[in-house]
Amino acid sequence: MKNTTELVNILTLKDQGDNNFSGVSKDIGSPNVFGGQVLAQSLNAAYRTVDSNRILHSLHSYFLEPGSLDLPIIYNVQTIRDGGSFSTRRVTAHQGEKNIFILACSFHKIEEGYEHQMQMNEKIKQPEELLSWTEMYDQFGDFLPKKMKAFLSIERPIDFKPAQILNPVELKDLPPYIDVWFKLKGDSKDLALDMKQQILTYISDYNILTACLYPNASKAHFGNTQMVSLDHSMWFYRDFDFDDWLLYAVESPSSFGARGFASGKIYTRDGKLVASVAQEGLMRPGRKK
Repeated sequence: MKNTTELVNILTLKDQGDNNFSGVSKDIGSPNVFGGQVLAQSLNAAYRTVDSNRILHSLHSYFLEPGSLDLPIIYNVQTIRDGGSFSTRRVTAHQGEKNIFILACSFHKIEEGYEHQMQMNEKIKQPEELLSWTEMYDQFGDFLPKKMKAFLSIERPIDFKPAQILNPVELKDLPPYIDVWFKLKGDSKDLALDMKQQILTYISDYNILTACLYPNASKAHFGNTQMVSLDHSMWFYRDFDFDDWLLYAVESPSSFGARGFASGKIYTRDGKLVASVAQEGLMRPGRKK
């Protein structure tokens, strides 16, 4: 995938009838289906069964099995409740006889209420001061570990610019946080709010577990650690646009028992908080030979 249009095409499922929808997968540099894709496609399925005047406000999900890139994914949507203000859906994703993912999500009618939000860290470098993944690959590709080089070489519909860059040669533990600016490639105008939320959910599965790895970076890295998303939750607050950079501010309060936990906040460049994310992931050290 190279741009927003191609990403939207992947996330938009085919209606198979009886609240069943089918989708295909795109390789992002890992051997299995990207978790963010399954998350976003599940939302696409759920949104197709909800009245247009209701907006997603939260989702909670579990990754059950790795998905195959070679097989279509079927999403079945169950209507749990349609109340006066909220609608709840359960989505199960499967390939053949194997359930690979389950999602519960809730939609809320638009209402007015009190407001507040936590403020964005204004000391973070602006995206114009930072290198994107593509620029890092172009400038330093020959010096990067093989696995990292292969990952950065994949074309994506999103530009990522991390504010903190880990030197893979310098084995040093780092604070448990990461801040990453991101922006869609191509035309993102005229996207409806439901599709913007699906795309944001897709992006939210990138980078988040990196914060769990940093405190042990002197001995642990992506090349010697098995890292897999186990669960993923999001809360959506305000409308937003993709016409400028957004900031994903992530921190990890704990890693233990071969699992790491991280939470993140997503801001517009002018500091509007649009969503929060929480994820636990497997962080299994590689076996010594």
